[in-house]
Amino acid sequence: MKDEELMQFLTLQQGNQEVVLQKQKENLMNCNTYTTKFGLRLSEQEAQELLVERKESLKREGRIEFGEGILTKLIYAFCDSAYIYQDNYVDTIERLQEIFYLYKNECLDEITDDELIAYMKERFEGICQGDLEYLEDTALESIARKIRRGDW
Repeated sequence: MKDEELMQFLTLQQGNQEVVLQKQKENLMNCNTYTTKFGLRLSEQEAQELLVERKESLKREGRIEFGEGILTKLIYAFCDSAYIYQDNYVDTIERLQEIFYLYKNECLDEITDDELIAYMKERFEGICQGDLEYLEDTALESIARKIRRGDW
């Protein structure tokens, strides 16, 4: 490939990434229609922050993700939580996203995204009582052990 062709290709790729990021941001902003009834709302800046953190979390965990990802699923699953309110909303979703990717790896991808999110929500609302550290360090570790042993 010539230098000029390479530059055109890279420019096209950059444009495609920007379109995908804009669509992901729109999808996050559209969540507000539903989450507002629970007193939760993302600003455009917060949506952008979540997308930046998504990229960092994926990189940290050595994962790739196609399509929209799990952010909107996490938002819809957790927005009715008694432990999430506007002041901790973005931070909590960021941490849930980090924990999700960590445990996708720990569970050897033997559990679907929806199953893991449902399990996280059940534990978060129940035994963890909204404690993200307890969710990460104790509640989810047990499911990862079961999966690795083949007991799931």
